[in-house]
Amino acid sequence: MNQLNKYGLTYLKGLAMGAADIVPGVSGGSIALIAGIYQELLDSINAFNLDNLKLLKSFQIKEFYLRLNGNFLLSLVLGIMTSIFALSRVITYLMDEHPIPLWSFFSGLILVSAFLILKEIKKWNLVVIVSIAIGTAFAWWVTNLPPTTTPNDYWFTFVAGAIAICAMILPGISGSFVLLILGQYERILQAVLDKDFITLALFASGCLVGILSFSRVVAFLLRRFHAATIGLLSGFMLGSVNELWPWKQVTSWRTSSSGKEVPFLTENILPGEYLAQVGLDPQLGWAIGAFFFGIGLVLFIEWLASKLQQA
Repeated sequence: MNQLNKYGLTYLKGLAMGAADIVPGVSGGSIALIAGIYQELLDSINAFNLDNLKLLKSFQIKEFYLRLNGNFLLSLVLGIMTSIFALSRVITYLMDEHPIPLWSFFSGLILVSAFLILKEIKKWNLVVIVSIAIGTAFAWWVTNLPPTTTPNDYWFTFVAGAIAICAMILPGISGSFVLLILGQYERILQAVLDKDFITLALFASGCLVGILSFSRVVAFLLRRFHAATIGLLSGFMLGSVNELWPWKQVTSWRTSSSGKEVPFLTENILPGEYLAQVGLDPQLGWAIGAFFFGIGLVLFIEWLASKLQQA
């Protein structure tokens, strides 16, 4: 594969990661793992170290860029940022107007991906099985946490960024959902829509500090305990389906910062109960179609990636 095609493909993967990170319940880390760039992403992030930063001091810009795998990171970040700014309104519209097909699509995508990722484990043992169970239980617990009321001060914007980015690089744990729990999701999304660059800069600074710290932990675990860590990451993805379940009943509401009544707490219900309890069409046909489209998309991406590697 030539360099143009390689980084063009990386840009497209960045688009997918950015779109996923907008949706509370879907992790950009899941997309990176599905797309086969998770390890390269961690390695590139971890290249931001003191030795490489010293190259900037001596104005060795090109060497610094190469050590950071700059073409890869630039392509990926451009894709993510393009997606966030271009698709935030589209994703928000789909979440408001067509939530059932949207959540069904992501459920299929995440479920099949979790099982495909487990193929990387060559040797199964009790530790791997326990890791999958722990990851699933932890993600299930996180997705059941209720949103909280937190300050809108600039210092907390920084803290929220540092916490959320850790989730964004963990498959199955959605950074957007963590922002929702922290009570900052609407504020950050509104800052994107309003182009509030002060809030976005503080949030990005927190993300930078968080990702440089946490990525080293994940990379260490993958090096030393690869099979168990893959099991844990897959478990995170499996447990996150609790949040992605398409049919939900709102149990309490809250008033948003814009004065609009929005869901505060929800519970999962069966499709057959949805019409009776919510009063809306469960759209079962659309849900099944979107679910299998998500599965088919992942299988197609995996097939395409294998073909491109052979080219």
